[in-house]
Amino acid sequence: MCGYKISQELEQYGFQGIPKGTIYPLLLNMEKKGLITGKMRPSSDGPKRKYYRISEKGLGEKKIFVSEWQSLANSVDQLIKKDK
Repeated sequence: MCGYKISQELEQYGFQGIPKGTIYPLLLNMEKKGLITGKMRPSSDGPKRKYYRISEKGLGEKKIFVSEWQSLANSVDQLIKKDK
């Protein structure tokens, strides 16, 4: 998916108002860390665009993040239920 399409997808998940200029530095950083790979491809909308794909390393990092997020969410849920 290209950076512009990624920003559109994020908006569909409730992340409105993220400046487009924020997405590209994050993608570049993730690419430098080997979490994603980028490849220039022709675009039907004009000049070539860079399309990104998650790497094996990125999939591993995603798995760790999701596990940590679920643990945090569980702790927050317990805290909220305790206060009721």
